[in-house]
Amino acid sequence: MEKKKVAVSKVCHGHSRPVVDLFYSPVTPDGYFLISASKDSNPMLRNGDTGDWIGTFEGHKGAVWSSCLDTNALRAASGSADFSAKIWDALTGNELHSFEHKHIVRACAFSEDTHMLLTGGVEKILRIYDMNRPDAAPRELDKTPGSVRTVAWLHSDQSILSSCSDMGGVRLWDVRSGKIVQTLETKAPVTSAEVSQDGRFITTADGSSVKFWDANHFGLVKSYDMSCTVESASLEPKSGSKFFTGGEDMWVHVYDFFTGEEIACNKGHHGPVHCVRFAPVGESYASGSEDGTIRIWPLNPASTDDAEAPTANGKPKAAAVANEVARKIEGFHISKEGQTEA
Repeated sequence: MEKKKVAVSKVCHGHSRPVVDLFYSPVTPDGYFLISASKDSNPMLRNGDTGDWIGTFEGHKGAVWSSCLDTNALRAASGSADFSAKIWDALTGNELHSFEHKHIVRACAFSEDTHMLLTGGVEKILRIYDMNRPDAAPRELDKTPGSVRTVAWLHSDQSILSSCSDMGGVRLWDVRSGKIVQTLETKAPVTSAEVSQDGRFITTADGSSVKFWDANHFGLVKSYDMSCTVESASLEPKSGSKFFTGGEDMWVHVYDFFTGEEIACNKGHHGPVHCVRFAPVGESYASGSEDGTIRIWPLNPASTDDAEAPTANGKPKAAAVANEVARKIEGFHISKEGQTEA
């Protein structure tokens, strides 16, 4: 049997508690960026290519369950257990607005045109906030059947996807009517739902199953059963020929999209893998774990040795890189040591 390649991972330290959500921005004139959500209450922004730490958004008083960047990577958003969703200036790190909720906010997402923010959580309500009028009351869609776990926009912001933490299925909402128009059925609750970069597929993880749906006709394209419970899955954005998963076995698995055959099994995390995402250029992918680290893996591995990524922990190389990035994004607030205590 042919031995599977083991990738060299860049290890990104900084969070003091589990990493529960990862989000890559699209490619911008300044490159692309990675934002992470953690139970330590401090979302972090990194260079998406290198993993180098840029800054920490400080202000939440509870675990941050979700974080995202807008299309231009100029603003960030985060949803937290402190009953709020916050908007941040991604250039300075300043808090721009805080949207107060009545319970834990588990998910948030900017619309493609950047004018709206969608939130959902334990209240079982999807809210749409107008970024041009942040002080205005949000629009509320029909009540969801369960506590919201994930949200996503699709069809040029005409439709919304949401899943619940306490029941199976992915619900498709019509934005104009605010009503559920279809449900993609799954046996277990969907813990990860991703719309592919080209808008063709929806990738979901539920229990030990990874499914791919047609994003326009909503038929099930492929379904693969995994050897363990999978928390997150992501489809390679360029060719769509590979996907990878993370879950309770602490490993990051890469598979062939067409056959389901495992291509690689990457070991390195010391706790369950809660979130995985492909970079927008498709040459690498990131995983976030219960162990508090983010690992960035190359799609085409070169060797088997782990390579620690530079971080903002006082090391000369890391400091030089962080300063260089900070100069490019002038004025970003950087906290001491690149992290704060939980």
